[in-house]
Amino acid sequence: MAAGLEGARNAAPESLGRVLVLGLGVSGKAVVRYLLPQVGSRVSSLTIAAGSADEATRAWVEGLRGPSVEVRFGCETVEGAWDLCVASPGISEFGELYRSAQACLPADGEVISEVELAWRECPADARWVAVTGTNGKTTTTALAAHLLRAAGIEACAVGNIGDTCINAVAAGTSQVYVAEVSSYQLASTRRFAPDAAVVLNIKPDHLNWHRTHENYAAAKWKVIENLSRRPGAVAVLNAADDEVRAKVRAVKAVPDEQRGFAYVPVGTAAGPGGDMRAACGSANAAFVGADGVLRVALRGQEIELVSVDELQIKGEHNVVNALAAAAACLAVGADAEGVRAGLRSFAPLEHRIEPAGTVGGVACYNDSKATNVDAVLAALTAFAPAKPIIMLGGRDKGTDLAPLVDACRRHARAVVCFGESLPRFWPAFERLGAEGVPVARARHMADAFDAALDLAQPGDVVLLSPACASFDEFTCFEERGDAFKALVARRAAQLGA
Repeated sequence: MAAGLEGARNAAPESLGRVLVLGLGVSGKAVVRYLLPQVGSRVSSLTIAAGSADEATRAWVEGLRGPSVEVRFGCETVEGAWDLCVASPGISEFGELYRSAQACLPADGEVISEVELAWRECPADARWVAVTGTNGKTTTTALAAHLLRAAGIEACAVGNIGDTCINAVAAGTSQVYVAEVSSYQLASTRRFAPDAAVVLNIKPDHLNWHRTHENYAAAKWKVIENLSRRPGAVAVLNAADDEVRAKVRAVKAVPDEQRGFAYVPVGTAAGPGGDMRAACGSANAAFVGADGVLRVALRGQEIELVSVDELQIKGEHNVVNALAAAAACLAVGADAEGVRAGLRSFAPLEHRIEPAGTVGGVACYNDSKATNVDAVLAALTAFAPAKPIIMLGGRDKGTDLAPLVDACRRHARAVVCFGESLPRFWPAFERLGAEGVPVARARHMADAFDAALDLAQPGDVVLLSPACASFDEFTCFEERGDAFKALVARRAAQLGA
């Protein structure tokens, strides 16, 4: 590879050579915008495999073509010779397009993600916090950026939340980039080395892209693969999650000088109340003390933060998210007072156990983002000791429903099944009626909400936490959540309450 640029970037060569960009989604367009002004200098040629030739894409690429810029539509494979490939997250590393691109690179050529490109191009004195996990990434990323800003540090949330990483790096206005990174993005990282890496949980997901759970987990764990190359780097690992806790044991087994980075376990197998220093002798820990106060023990100092009751975000899973975000922010230099203030002021994000209003004294919550069983399991216990009336349904993902049925038996006051998933969900949950948990069914979400209100009494909670994709009625989980909030507002107006 060529020598690095002057001005100390993380890993940016003087020449990127011939570059291929796979895909023109949000990240692909951002990469093209970043590289285009460099064609003829650092970039000797730029080829874009743009996917389908729809009208919007053709309009976007209009004017891009030139002597050193080529746009190709409808590619299932590519042929040519390039030095570097930047692949969009929608393109699986196991697909023909990705593999054909790999075959067109020299021995030292690489297929990388937009996240990797942004990190390489970033000034070396900037800091990165990377957050990954099957559930909770967006909340934890937003919270971490909020805590850093509360501590007086210029920080932005990037990646799957907010702006793309490469746009933010190009803007150059942040001291810390807090990146929500998916398994798709991490799969094509090579040197990515954040200053703090957070792994919240690893549950079966995205098997159509990764082919196996093992591949999915391996992609997630790439977030800590290069931490030893970053002086003072810290891994924040949720030890309350079974698969992450196994990694904590593996990390602990490596001597400190060989491992090259510190780690902070969040909680233990018993939950966020466990202190891993006492449980297995780790040097650091993040946990909730017996007095209900969040604490982070890091680099020989134990820092008291805020009580669980002071958090605006609900549920044990959000306590874990808060501990993880706080530990990561303290690790990259935030002061404790700023972190405390940020924890108190952070409000729930849209579509994630979001308060949606009340109807006749019934509190309604929008958790439309909960598109898998594990996310719903967390939401069910967020209102303890109250038991919510839960709305489940949408496009079925085909996951095992037994854990969800059992959780509803213990934690739901009633269940309403609806949508395209009804043929499988109704037989699974119907039997709860004989066990004292009323179960209703409806064809559409609006009917399901009315059924939930019919089952509710003043003081109850109605929770949309579907455990399904939204695509039977809506284009995305955001549209579904917005539709639910509109339903709540209409029913409240009709009742005058």
